[in-house]
Amino acid sequence: MIVILLYLQAKYLVEMDNLKIRIEVDQELYSKNPALSDLGKKILSSSIELIVELGFEKFTFKKLGEVINSPESSIYRYFKNKHILLIYLTSWYWSWIEYNLVFATINIKSSKERLLKSIDILTKPMSECQQISSMNVSLLSNIIISESLKSYHTNKVDEENKKGYFRAYKLVVQRISDIILELKPDFQYPHMLVSTIIEGVHHQKYFAEHLPSLTDINKENNTIENFYKEMALNFIK
Repeated sequence: MIVILLYLQAKYLVEMDNLKIRIEVDQELYSKNPALSDLGKKILSSSIELIVELGFEKFTFKKLGEVINSPESSIYRYFKNKHILLIYLTSWYWSWIEYNLVFATINIKSSKERLLKSIDILTKPMSECQQISSMNVSLLSNIIISESLKSYHTNKVDEENKKGYFRAYKLVVQRISDIILELKPDFQYPHMLVSTIIEGVHHQKYFAEHLPSLTDINKENNTIENFYKEMALNFIK
């Protein structure tokens, strides 16, 4: 087995013989690493399915325990509470996005083309992505769209930010911001532009599903992708 450990801004374990990928999440976000046990992986996969089915407000560890046929206490051995579990899931997702950004742009010399490729990755449907270990990326993307704001719209956000809970998301923003600054070094708003694109993409996907009159998404073309590419390039001229 050939194993390559890549230390970029996030950690990835890539087993090249069968193309297995393991995303490493900050150890501050769990009491016991769920990626290293069958029960932990079951907690992750089933929690994603249950949050999508019930919504985060109605999701509880008790209900999750019933689904996985394991005591509620066993889940608390991995995560302190469901809020931390949500941050873990969102952090895993953003580390996965960063992994995609790195490998999709590593051989592209043009800053403009790397920016456009990055927007491709931010806007493309996650149904195109494969299952990674116990994580259904397509279902997880639904949680990111509809629930991820709840991970940091809390009265503990400053404390949790100091602990590095949102590092994975910020690394994605920083990576794309750096590309923008390569393209235009004197651009004053790279982080604002990138975070606006990311959150805007989520809003547009949510609107398309639930409030279609608030968006112009067209199934016939890549409306979201084209809109944010045009916006980004026009804004940084």
